[in-house]
Amino acid sequence: QVQLVESGGGLVQPGGSLRLSCVASGFTLKYYTMAWFRQAPGEEREAVACISSVEGSTYYPDSLTGRFTISRDNDKNAVYLQMNNLIPEDTALYYCATDLRDWVPCRSQDFRSWGQGTQVTVSS
Repeated sequence: QVQLVESGGGLVQPGGSLRLSCVASGFTLKYYTMAWFRQAPGEEREAVACISSVEGSTYYPDSLTGRFTISRDNDKNAVYLQMNNLIPEDTALYYCATDLRDWVPCRSQDFRSWGQGTQVTVSS
């Protein structure tokens, strides 16, 4: 059974950093594309970062390039999202996702397994 458990969210001031974790069970994540998405109230779910099993290639939307970094620890069967220089617009529920395929377009409609999410709030 595929399970994804996110952690690491919280309240942070603008300009601060957070590192989100997603621990996977029921499958070996190094063989599959993993992703982070986020959804703010009243907004559509949007891609934050994806990491492919193919040479660990990564994708970020242009608006987030340079502030967010996705990484993977195969020994811990976990994927991470390092978020720096956070702004209030980053406030959202952040989800980890997979579709158990080695390459998946970084779009929410292409992922079928999701964690429960971890809340990130950026506010002074």
